[in-house]
Amino acid sequence: MARAVNRIVATGGGRAVERWLALRYLATRQSEGFVSFIAIFSLIGIALGVATLIVVLSVMGGFRASLIGRLIGMNGHIVITAKSGLLQTTPELLAALRDVPEVRAVRLSLERQALVSTPNGQTRGALLRGVRVEDLTSRDIVTRNVVHGELGAFDTRPGVVIGDQLRQSLGLRTGDKLTVATHALNASGIVAPRYSDYEILASFLTKRYEFDNVLVFLPLHTLQDDLEYDHRTVSSIDLELVDPNRAPQVAEAVRKALKRDDLKVSDWQTLNARFVGALQVERVMMFIILTLIVMVAAMNVIASFTMLVRVKRGSIAILRTMGAAPGTIVRAFFMAAAAVGVVGTLVGAALGLLVCANIAPLARLVGQIGGGSGGRAEIDFITSAPVRIQVGEILIVIAIALALSLAAAAYPAWRSTRVEPVEALRNE
Repeated sequence: MARAVNRIVATGGGRAVERWLALRYLATRQSEGFVSFIAIFSLIGIALGVATLIVVLSVMGGFRASLIGRLIGMNGHIVITAKSGLLQTTPELLAALRDVPEVRAVRLSLERQALVSTPNGQTRGALLRGVRVEDLTSRDIVTRNVVHGELGAFDTRPGVVIGDQLRQSLGLRTGDKLTVATHALNASGIVAPRYSDYEILASFLTKRYEFDNVLVFLPLHTLQDDLEYDHRTVSSIDLELVDPNRAPQVAEAVRKALKRDDLKVSDWQTLNARFVGALQVERVMMFIILTLIVMVAAMNVIASFTMLVRVKRGSIAILRTMGAAPGTIVRAFFMAAAAVGVVGTLVGAALGLLVCANIAPLARLVGQIGGGSGGRAEIDFITSAPVRIQVGEILIVIAIALALSLAAAAYPAWRSTRVEPVEALRNE
């Protein structure tokens, strides 16, 4: 070792000595095989911990985005209603809403509870929603989930677009007639039923009960005429935003722009505060729990390199008697221990991103290995799991793993300075 150190010092200087010592400490030797074995498994543990953290956060982020998309897919990011009664829209009101920054679209809707029936006597409760044709065709949750018929005929003839589960429960097909029963006051002031017949133009399947089993879309002006409302009367105005996460801030801007006490402005996060809060708590807790996996692997780095310091007591003593500064020994052990953490973190990040990119084939493989006993629907639910990789989250995971690894490397490096050359050589 002495000749090797002198040769390296002569050719490369102190930094070269530190790098050479770090590589030597990491090398596997028969007498120190158990220590190196622990170091290798510490690296594997860090890699698996980082990969697991990335995969779980990405899948959870995808599911969260999917759930929120379904939650607000039929409604706006911001909903404006009248505090009492129905809302009267005016060109000035709509223009003021369109002028609010970050508002992408302004949609009108009129809702009314009704009974729908068929000639064969089937009757179901339904929620009628009158919308403009451009508002319906711009909703991805509807256009992407049409399973029968097409939306092209909407607003050109008396027709409706209904949830597919409602269509099936009524035993109807596209093109069949649907009778809608609402109520209104007659000339005598008595509530009387009102019947209207519509053709089923299309049906959609969003896989959400509250939409597929009750919702019936029909042209806004048609519902207004049937209910004897003027064409400015609506139940609500929905605003679609560029960034849904900024809904509370934009809602406050809408209130300031309108300056009307008779209107109620609500954002989707406030309307679904408990659900959104539960998702946030689950996300934070899962992050903390999975971070503990990386921390356990970092503890293994401390254990393995602390043992390595004890094994290398004689070598450290020889280096110190040759004039090596304590800082050289510290940096050598720190570089060796940190290398395990850094390599494990980078390997884990690459592995996690690889799994995220191939989550569907891997899920199908797991389903085939398991024999598919859970049913096709459950397998499809897993294989279609949305994955949302966020660069910010990945960088945070890598930063935390690196910080834990470097912190774990600091203790064995400090322990190396506690080795007294005289005592170490006496025990050799």
